[in-house]
Amino acid sequence: MRTLFATAIASLLLAGCATTPPSSSEQANICSIFDGRKSWYRAAAATQERWGTPIPLQMAIIKTESSFRHDAKPPRGRRRFFGIAKGKRPSSARGYAQALDGTWDEYKTSTGRPRASRQNFSDASDFIGWYTARSARSAGIAISDARAQYLAYHEGAGGYTRGSWRSNTQLIGIADRVAADTGRFQRQLVSCERKLKRRGLFG
Repeated sequence: MRTLFATAIASLLLAGCATTPPSSSEQANICSIFDGRKSWYRAAAATQERWGTPIPLQMAIIKTESSFRHDAKPPRGRRRFFGIAKGKRPSSARGYAQALDGTWDEYKTSTGRPRASRQNFSDASDFIGWYTARSARSAGIAISDARAQYLAYHEGAGGYTRGSWRSNTQLIGIADRVAADTGRFQRQLVSCERKLKRRGLFG
């Protein structure tokens, strides 16, 4: 009972501290996404510095995977009970980066960050940096190649190398959108990054 109570309190605290996700219209512009969310910019900039993963690519992946929602999960299956979906979720993907349980555990072990949380934007950003840098090493994908990096993010470096994605037209279409978002975010960031680099007390 005490453990359940502690877990409930922790969940409430996390929900209270969670950053409000940008609206659908805001998600089309990286400057709007970072406006009032400077902590997100600082986290993405730190990831870029550590792993080399461009800020626009990180944000394009998070936009695609979770629409910037910290509590995002795959939708349940079609089985319903009294009108409520009760089917199993198709995977263990969670959080901003939609990282799977096993991959997230590997990330925590590899980086020495045992307390990293998929619901924390900074941790999710760092995870994407770690994953894309690993894909660059193991599959030879340029860290700036948004389309290929997303395909490897979805299929794994091994799946990307084997070409498991080639017959998946839906996935290819999503990867193309990630590449388009990355390019647009890159152009937009030029206009506001100087302002974002000014450290303030809030945001």
